[in-house]
Amino acid sequence: MLRRCSVLSRLHRADPQTESFCLNDHPQIHFNDGTEDRSARWRSESGAVPPKRVVVADDTMTADSAYRLAAEGTALLWRSDFQNARQMLQALMRRVDRPRKLKRREAAVAEIPGAAFHRHRQAQAQRAHTLSMLLIPLEGDYGIPLRRAPDVRLACSEAWGEPEGEASVVSLRELLGLIGAHEWRKKGVDVPALGAHIHPYYGVFAPIRSEYVKLVAQATLPAQTLAFDIGTGTGVLAALLAKRGVARVIATENDTRALACARDNIKRLGLDAQVEVVETDLFPEGRAPLVVCNPPWIPSQPSAPIERAVYDAGSKMLRGFIAGLAAHLEPEGEGWLILSDIAEHLGLRTREELLALIDAAGLLVKSRSEARPQHSKSQDTSDPLHAARAAEVTSLWRLVPR
Repeated sequence: MLRRCSVLSRLHRADPQTESFCLNDHPQIHFNDGTEDRSARWRSESGAVPPKRVVVADDTMTADSAYRLAAEGTALLWRSDFQNARQMLQALMRRVDRPRKLKRREAAVAEIPGAAFHRHRQAQAQRAHTLSMLLIPLEGDYGIPLRRAPDVRLACSEAWGEPEGEASVVSLRELLGLIGAHEWRKKGVDVPALGAHIHPYYGVFAPIRSEYVKLVAQATLPAQTLAFDIGTGTGVLAALLAKRGVARVIATENDTRALACARDNIKRLGLDAQVEVVETDLFPEGRAPLVVCNPPWIPSQPSAPIERAVYDAGSKMLRGFIAGLAAHLEPEGEGWLILSDIAEHLGLRTREELLALIDAAGLLVKSRSEARPQHSKSQDTSDPLHAARAAEVTSLWRLVPR
């Protein structure tokens, strides 16, 4: 067993009189390092509460023991070799992902529309919870005090802001996602329709689904004077409209990370004279001849901030866009709604419900263009949602006032 990691000796000693106090109002995780009770700042992108039961783990723990503890909700604070922690996480994944047979009752429920999706989401949540039980300590400067650990200080600063000198603890799975996001931000995502790279920030959905970008690239512009891009995210559609010759694009966003990300991408592309990124919920002031929106496609509760680009409980953004569109269109203007029909195939929304929303907002469907997805999951027959993904079509609905 390795000697005590330096971060553990610097974590706050738990004081019974001040145990409920959190530095800077941040949640704290409490544990015993083998000699005394300690506490540290708890980091969780999803807002998960700190685990109540924590044990210190190292290379002497078997994968089966670790899995049993994690499945029971006991967190494992790793204090040994970092690369061995990654191997332990992979071992936990193999155990979590073991196939199981559906019970007869579950199989019957699966025939109910939407049941397969909700069961899949529940399984994903349970999987994520179990795998999140393997924890990594961080120094006050975001350094990892473990042997063979990578330097993640820049990646952490990009995601969480400059370090405040406070030791903390984070799930290894979340930390690896943060590292991956840093690499994407550094290298960028190639967007062929744009002829350039988009650099997504941590927590901002990357434009890896090319079909919706192609639809916007190919649709005939109703005008080239002004366009609104509602919920711009990385800024990819705003940049594309500007590249297509729209003189002025106002891109809206209400997420702090997405605002910074979009502004950075627009600046990288040299389009900041054409594109203005503004902080607001849905529409900016005024009207435009073109209003574009690519809202979340699945009406379900997101479990983490990055999922808000895909999941939206009650289709709040979709409903808000459709309901407010007519009031923000110039005469003869068009609203472009980019939307996948996967929710229909999952039994979560019907086509009739979508058309009713459009009709109730005083809008007509001028035309609709379609594209089939090309991503790998649409070809993966082992995916529990394969049937829905294989049937999915992404459409650009051209909406006009009635």
